[in-house]
Amino acid sequence: QVQLVESGGGSVQAGGSLRLSCAASGLPYGSYCMGWFRQTPGRRREAVAAIDGGGSTSYGDSVKGRFTISKDNAKNTLYLQMNSLKPEDTAMYYCARRTLEGWCRFPLSVTTYNDWGQGTQVTVSS
Repeated sequence: QVQLVESGGGSVQAGGSLRLSCAASGLPYGSYCMGWFRQTPGRRREAVAAIDGGGSTSYGDSVKGRFTISKDNAKNTLYLQMNSLKPEDTAMYYCARRTLEGWCRFPLSVTTYNDWGQGTQVTVSS
């Protein structure tokens, strides 16, 4: 069973940076579509960024140019570098993986991801 564990969240002032990590255990994830998502109370979970097995990336409109998704296959770890943070980035951030190896169409579609971590909280103050 794949286990995803996020870390790196915290509190930061607007304009600051954070780097989130997602460690995967149970199965290598290098050839799977992986993503970062976020959610605030009372709102739908939204896609932040995704990366496919070949390293191609996709981003939500609200984070383009500020966030960067990457992965280290040797360490089975997914990252999200977040720069120029804004108060509206405050949310619980989750990493997720699709279970169908090699399939990464519609990478920002939340419902196509099957394995989820427990989340890490990011709070940005103004």
